[in-house]
Amino acid sequence: MSLRLTCHCGAVELSIDPPEGLATARRCDCSFCRRRGAAAVTVPECNLKIVKGAGNLTLYQWNTGTAEHYFCRVCGIYTHHRRRSNPREFGVNLGAIEGVNPRDLDPIPWVDGVNHPSDRKT
Repeated sequence: MSLRLTCHCGAVELSIDPPEGLATARRCDCSFCRRRGAAAVTVPECNLKIVKGAGNLTLYQWNTGTAEHYFCRVCGIYTHHRRRSNPREFGVNLGAIEGVNPRDLDPIPWVDGVNHPSDRKT
């Protein structure tokens, strides 16, 4: 299932092929995601292609620096992020997928990002 994802202004376009379709849609309550508010769908690294606008993407990282959060530098829309739980996977903005209204998938399950396993002291 190949899907098209764009930022708001159209400067960035991704092609994604989520193996489980939209069934992996999740919301996260970590300090960053709850402020961002976007639900994400899982896409393996090999199933995400930047079709247009790689130069218009800007990167935000913090804490461990493992997760990479990408945004359009023109309109500010979050497009995707590399996961720290599995750096070979991306979470992509469900609301930026062409033809998808996240409301149609409600209720979207929540992930406990506040208690992320990578944050536990060993």
